[in-house]
Amino acid sequence: SEQFLKEAIFSFPIFRRSPDMTKSPMTKSEQLLRIDDHDFTMRPAFGGPPIPVGVDVQVESLDTISEADMDFTMTLYLRHYWKDERLSFSSTNNQSMTFDSRLVKKIWVPDMFFVHSKRSFIHDTTTDNVMLRVYPDGNVLYSLRVTVTAMCNMDLSRFPLDTQTCSLEIESYAYTDDDLMLYWKKGNESLNTDDKISLSQFLIQKFHTTTKLAFYSSTGWYNRLYIHFTLRRHVFFFLLQTYFPATLMVMLSWVSFWIDRRAVPARVPLGITTVLTMSTIITGVNASMPRVSYIKAVDIYLWVSFVFVFLSVIEYAAVNYLTTVQERRERKLRNQLPCTCGIENPDGDMMMTTCFSDVDPSAAGTYGMPENGARQERILAQLTLADSQRTSRMKTPRGYVNVWIDTHAIDKYSRVIFPAAYTLFNIIYWSIYS
Repeated sequence: SEQFLKEAIFSFPIFRRSPDMTKSPMTKSEQLLRIDDHDFTMRPAFGGPPIPVGVDVQVESLDTISEADMDFTMTLYLRHYWKDERLSFSSTNNQSMTFDSRLVKKIWVPDMFFVHSKRSFIHDTTTDNVMLRVYPDGNVLYSLRVTVTAMCNMDLSRFPLDTQTCSLEIESYAYTDDDLMLYWKKGNESLNTDDKISLSQFLIQKFHTTTKLAFYSSTGWYNRLYIHFTLRRHVFFFLLQTYFPATLMVMLSWVSFWIDRRAVPARVPLGITTVLTMSTIITGVNASMPRVSYIKAVDIYLWVSFVFVFLSVIEYAAVNYLTTVQERRERKLRNQLPCTCGIENPDGDMMMTTCFSDVDPSAAGTYGMPENGARQERILAQLTLADSQRTSRMKTPRGYVNVWIDTHAIDKYSRVIFPAAYTLFNIIYWSIYS
């Protein structure tokens, strides 16, 4: 009785297991397309003329441009158009049939690949982003959503005032131009872009397409499709992060020309600070750049700025050294000629004799400073040379030696020469690279 009850319960339709259609040997669509009647490992019209395969592309996004890796990443919709009469079917309303990626593996599709690509993948969220549409007359549309990272050979000699042109190249891997004729379906109109595409560092100027033949010595000639896009770099970011700081460091180094030359603790740290800051800026810029063997535009600007900063330090070293030498000479003169030195008055008709033996040696450092900010004080020391056998009394002089004390003029000239030279450099630089 129990066995009879079980058979009665499972005999009702609600308890019957329906067959798994996904595991059936052939679906209705495959029967309609006669998948098993043809060998889809061969291209359409095998042995005849090359099969035309039209291509069009919709660029969804241009994700990244990397100067360090010399590549770019792009997401796009890649669509193929061809005719395969083996897939033709009868239809009363001429309506196409759309399939997903499961049917793609059972028919012939073009074997496209991206030349010079580093990484690429077909999106698979939530399912494989692949669409196959078959029309009654055998025309096929095959579309897939792809993200590809491809190589872009950049010329960075004008970086960051440069314009780059990158290319994405599409080609058949196995079929030469004798078997497959690859072409842009609608010429330049085959490439469409999203108006919202934007990059942080670049302005996208234009997209365009071309077609060429590529030759491989082992296999032959292949049709190759090119997607070219031109990018112009936004320079404002680099003006704020590189050019303005470098210019300010150079101008800061000029402040030392207005500081007293005896103020060593003020001028030396200022020069060292500007040199180290310029070195940091140069290192930061080159850290994010590839190690190219040529000089970039930004390198020229930064290294010339570095030279100006370095020369300002050298200028003070020269001023300090000449001042020290001058003071040493004056000290030596006072020791040798204690009472035979005179200073000529403006009228030139009398000599003011004075004795240097009681003068503080450090007082010589005040000579050469501008008086009332208008004229420079000039000291003319007329030294009387005695006979070879010197006595305590002064004899008739044989000649005069003039000692010119004017080391402060180096700072005065530097206040004009350094800004003028740097301004001239900027005019030439921006006229060439802008």
